[in-house]
Amino acid sequence: MPQTETPGTEVAPRPRLRWWTELPLILLVYGCYSAGRLLARGDVAGAVDHGLAILRVEKALRLNAEHPLNRLFTREPWLGVPADFWYASLHYLVTPVILVWLFRARARHYRAARTWLMTSTFIGLIGFTLLPTCPPRLLSAGHGFVDTMAQYSAYGWWGGEASAPRGMGGMTNQYAAMPSLHVGWALWCGVMLWRYGGTRLTKVLGVVYPLVTALVVMGTANHYFLDAVAGVAVMGVGLLLAPLVLRAADLVRTRLSRRTAPVTQGTGSPIVSAGCQTSAGERIPRQRESRHDPAAGPDASPSDAGEGAPAPAR
Repeated sequence: MPQTETPGTEVAPRPRLRWWTELPLILLVYGCYSAGRLLARGDVAGAVDHGLAILRVEKALRLNAEHPLNRLFTREPWLGVPADFWYASLHYLVTPVILVWLFRARARHYRAARTWLMTSTFIGLIGFTLLPTCPPRLLSAGHGFVDTMAQYSAYGWWGGEASAPRGMGGMTNQYAAMPSLHVGWALWCGVMLWRYGGTRLTKVLGVVYPLVTALVVMGTANHYFLDAVAGVAVMGVGLLLAPLVLRAADLVRTRLSRRTAPVTQGTGSPIVSAGCQTSAGERIPRQRESRHDPAAGPDASPSDAGEGAPAPAR
């Protein structure tokens, strides 16, 4: 016996993702990311205090990866210049490329991966807002850091103020060091390459890319070690929250689809014959009353029962 679903309990089919709906969503999140960095400038004195506090914590924990890396990148241009290009460009190139690759080649996993990335990005914006932090390169020279982006600015398109193109440094928030979304996004890219790449090369790249990015952000004096740790933590929290965000989005979509769905009258079988019945051998149904209709009376003729009915006794 075929199984039937109870009306009203059917699960709405998940709509197929389209690039013309995904692209505006991605651009919206990136716009919020950029606007959040601009709006969360904070006061310079507070940002410097936060940066110095991070240095004190790292000193207490005997963590000092930034200074030796920064000295190495400053002393060796063959390391410092590629590192600056890495910091200024790959953050904005690799992540979109992997998103497009997932959308086209791993569509089954794209929606969850995209939600994880977006959720983590919004958490990072909260960090920029609540904890504006001066990066090592903007601390006074007495703290021993050199801004490699300014030192090697003649090699690239960026200026001495930030990794933005020349003349646009004032349009970025240079005090958004905590957490490091450079590291967070690189970790997301690495996980996607490791899980869905399918080849040994992509797995190697999945490990190398976030590790090198972490070294680059410290060597160029753009982030502290704890900024990188915070970037990893933000991605972890985003991973935990992503299923909840997906369920909430599905719930909203289901409710909206129910509101726009056409209303059907009644739940039972509609009466389409209006009493017309067709007996065996009949081409056109005839209107007849029920045998049990009291108005028909006991002597009602059974001729309406159809050609197959038995003849009455004489």
